[in-house]
Amino acid sequence: MDHQGQFRRAALALSLPDDEVGRFIEHLRLSIRLSGGSRGVPVGQFRGLPRLPVDEDWPSDEFGQLPFIFSVDCALLPRIDGFDLPVDGSLLFFLNHEKDHLATNTGDQQFSRVVHVPAGTETAVAEPSDFQSVGKQYDVSATLSVELPTWLAPDEDEEEEDEDEDDHSPFQQQLARDLEREMPHLDELCALAYDLWPPDEGFASAYIGGYVDDEVIESLAGQTLVVREMAGEIVIQSGKWYSQLEQEQHRLTSEWMSLAIFSLDEESYYGSFAVRHDDLAAGRLDKAFSVTTISEYE
Repeated sequence: MDHQGQFRRAALALSLPDDEVGRFIEHLRLSIRLSGGSRGVPVGQFRGLPRLPVDEDWPSDEFGQLPFIFSVDCALLPRIDGFDLPVDGSLLFFLNHEKDHLATNTGDQQFSRVVHVPAGTETAVAEPSDFQSVGKQYDVSATLSVELPTWLAPDEDEEEEDEDEDDHSPFQQQLARDLEREMPHLDELCALAYDLWPPDEGFASAYIGGYVDDEVIESLAGQTLVVREMAGEIVIQSGKWYSQLEQEQHRLTSEWMSLAIFSLDEESYYGSFAVRHDDLAAGRLDKAFSVTTISEYE
């Protein structure tokens, strides 16, 4: 479905300026919200045992099999503008969250895996090495959810809107000035987006697509800067690291997208897979980058 066209038609019907609508659409993303319960047609499963190609071993790291988190049937998922998931087959997500969390600052990606099983592949239920690590299986259905970058969306706490501008970095202050100049109807545009795709207050097992979590994009930005500096591409002056990091995060926000983000067994861990737009479009799911953090997930 043409979600951008749907938004544009609704915005123009409200007499919002076409140029502002176009700029806003550049930042508008939708994600697929996966949730359990009896609502909707099942599009995948959480936990339980995965179905893998008959000639393929269960993904593992140096410590053994990676815990299976969830799988989805790509053909049953709603299609989203600019989000080039495989059109069919299954996507399976595996993650050793404790090891992945410890490896966050090392760039070691052996503790996570995304597997695409093409349609028509002969599969079988894989056998685990330890049944105690297999979670209780449940089906999930899909709904669409709107997402905006954190620097674009209005402050959710209106009582803090008049906080001193000096509390923000110069880069953030410049972004705010640019927004005010380029999109004076920003509040109305955001409100329309949330009207078209209302948020669901219930528990979400996972989100597929949308913007990369702030902590993940910060990790990506930090590692990117280190690599570029070591390669001699850039020189970061003393005391300018955080300023450079902030700008790199902003740049990468448009280059990367969230492949999946999910909570883990009601713990304070949550897992996240990010992928570049071009890697996803080319089917290079092995390029997906995982980050596991400890935080409250809602």
